[in-house]
Amino acid sequence: MFNALILNQEEKRTIASIEQIDEAQLPEGDVLIDVDYSSLNYKDGLAITGKGKIIRNFPMVPGIDLAGTVVDSKDARYQAGDKVVLTGWGVGENHWGGMAQRASLKADWLVPLPQGLDSKKAMMVGTAGFTAMLCVQALLDAGIKPEDGEILVTGASGGVGSVAVTLLAELGYTVAAVTGRVEQNGPLLEKLGASRIIDRVEFEEPARPLEKQIWAGAVDTVGSKVLAKVLAQMDYNSAVAACGLAGGFDLPTTVMPFILRNVRLQGVDSVMCPTEKRIAAWEKLVELLPDSYFEQACTEVELAEAPKYAEDITNGQVTGRVVIKL
Repeated sequence: MFNALILNQEEKRTIASIEQIDEAQLPEGDVLIDVDYSSLNYKDGLAITGKGKIIRNFPMVPGIDLAGTVVDSKDARYQAGDKVVLTGWGVGENHWGGMAQRASLKADWLVPLPQGLDSKKAMMVGTAGFTAMLCVQALLDAGIKPEDGEILVTGASGGVGSVAVTLLAELGYTVAAVTGRVEQNGPLLEKLGASRIIDRVEFEEPARPLEKQIWAGAVDTVGSKVLAKVLAQMDYNSAVAACGLAGGFDLPTTVMPFILRNVRLQGVDSVMCPTEKRIAAWEKLVELLPDSYFEQACTEVELAEAPKYAEDITNGQVTGRVVIKL
């Protein structure tokens, strides 16, 4: 028997509770894992609070990330004692996830824990950091160089944004960080490498089709009118990596930035990302993330605290990463 955070639905309300689970109740999988840590992402927050239609089948164990140790494996790629990481693949949405002391998963979904990381550090990176690395890689693939100009990061105090700021600064880019809580988050973002902090209100006015050219590249985690404003301000031949919709999934823009300024809008998905690309991104994260990132940008909580922090993260009241010790 082991502990798990179980989500049930009663009268269209999502109810979260800690329950004792028998191993036989776990869903089918090739690899049985003792979970050391999970983490709390915005999507987890939506799932646990029921504010987003993330989960359609109940009961469900949330947690789109986990890191732990293999207990038993039917797949030759993994043996008992191996350290592994999981992000994405619909785990925590339609397959029981990381917020339990044990998990049963498909071997294809796993990545060996990269050298240089332990389970806690891997979850301090998690889906957020992995997604941030994919966004930064998209800008690199677009040929955006540090000397081309300033890179904008929206939602910079969130999980994805804070890692993106760190990675870009480590690569030598000049980073402008957008946050809704300048006084509270500004000092942390500057420590992570942002050269200036911009209040989110500057991006909430409706965008004109084209505005003054400011940004050589951008990582957007917000979507909606914020992304529209960013696109209108991009330099000629620039690129935007878009990975989030914290501000909404609409995009009230025009074709003008794309056809008159040669702007590239690159969507970034971490959920179904192929294994080869995953391993390369994790290795790059280990190479680039400084020790200072792991010292500054994390809150560790117990499983029982996850529902409270889920409420906080959906209300924009969490800075940096939240890891859950199992």
